Amino acid sequence: MLIDFALAALHHLLVYALVAMLVAQSVLLRGAVDRTTMQRLGGIDRGYGICAMLLIVVGISRIIYGVKGHDFYLHNPWFHAKMGAFVLVGLLSILPTVRFLRWRKALAANPSYLPDGAEVARLRGIVRFELILVAAIFVFAAAMARYGGL
Repeated sequence: MLIDFALAALHHLLVYALVAMLVAQSVLLRGAVDRTTMQRLGGIDRGYGICAMLLIVVGISRIIYGVKGHDFYLHNPWFHAKMGAFVLVGLLSILPTVRFLRWRKALAANPSYLPDGAEVARLRGIVRFELILVAAIFVFAAAMARYGGL
């Protein structure tokens, strides 16, 4: 019981941390991106990646060690919808990560480098779409808990 509670609490905290990092990225991508902003985006993105990996580990641990058991999850269509949305968020997050790394490399080569405004706008759109998908994950999680294997 205690392990189940600890895993559930950690899972929720990691989800909220992930959302906070996506919101921070969205806010930082609102305007012109300067050197300081690029450095912040890189740090936040690193934290986002670490948080996502920990979320996967904790989520798998909940399936294996949680009170509900793996049958609850594996036979639950809402769980599969939630996981599908999570995978889509993960795939979408690759492009911003790659761009942030390229920006850092370009900045190291040229201290006056600034990314193109159109590229910043595209990344902002991707991050905001990720946030919409995270909202869908919350809805799927509520349906999963409420409706079980229906």
